[in-house]
Amino acid sequence: MSGALLVVGDVVTDVVARHAAPLAPATDTAARIRTLPGGAGANVACWAARSGCADVRILARVGTDRAAWHEERLRHAGVRPLLVRDPDAPTATVVALVDAAAERTFLTDSGAALRLRVGDWSPTLLDGVSHLHVSGYLLFAGTSRETARLALATARERGVPVSVDPASAGFVSELGVAPFLTAVEGVDVFLPNADEAALLTGLADPAAAAAALSRRFPLVAVTLGSSGALVAVSGRVVSRVAAPAVRAVDSTGAGDAFTGAFLAAHLSGADPTAAAEAGCRAGATAVTLVGGRPAVRG
Repeated sequence: MSGALLVVGDVVTDVVARHAAPLAPATDTAARIRTLPGGAGANVACWAARSGCADVRILARVGTDRAAWHEERLRHAGVRPLLVRDPDAPTATVVALVDAAAERTFLTDSGAALRLRVGDWSPTLLDGVSHLHVSGYLLFAGTSRETARLALATARERGVPVSVDPASAGFVSELGVAPFLTAVEGVDVFLPNADEAALLTGLADPAAAAAALSRRFPLVAVTLGSSGALVAVSGRVVSRVAAPAVRAVDSTGAGDAFTGAFLAAHLSGADPTAAAEAGCRAGATAVTLVGGRPAVRG
């Protein structure tokens, strides 16, 4: 890749609670709890850096409470933080409840993340950038949606390819399918999971949904969890990629890992199938780790 990958997205403080027994209402449930850096956009950036992107940057808005910590963790992961400090809102926080099957349920306080403003964006942020990736979370609030759409429009004007991951079927449903698809019109690479693809197309079969989405977006990769991924181009599925078999402990960030590694491979010149294979390998690694980021030495 001759230029940088710029991620416009979210930086989040994750509180990951792993509980072996079902949650017991109105009383205590034993859990192993860790506070970790997260956020879909930041996770994607870290996995892209881990997967070989030499220059990865992220634009996000954080509270002053955790800004320095997040900047340090991003730099340590090989990502250049371009964080806007919000004096009026705390850093976004997600409580991830992870059960014995490694499935996670999120409680989300968006804090400063969805307050990313038009004034936080500048066309100069695309200087030296060869690809823009936008986290779908930014599309679920008016302020950050306006900023995300401005970033996407600026990239298209400059001829910089763009990608989007929808981020959350629940939030897409709340926003509405039509408004979401309008917001991401013109995207070059679209990276939903199977639930998001089904919601956006009305098609329950992942292959049919992937094919339908690829009539709207030039390149589509639909993740299927432990079943791997589908790649679709020009209205048809061109490959089905298996995921390595692993023992999962926490599925948090698996989709972000896929996206980061997929983009790293795609930007290095790999074909879509090879990029999806790289994404599946990263996703399989991610579920063996607690939290949404790759392991970093030191």
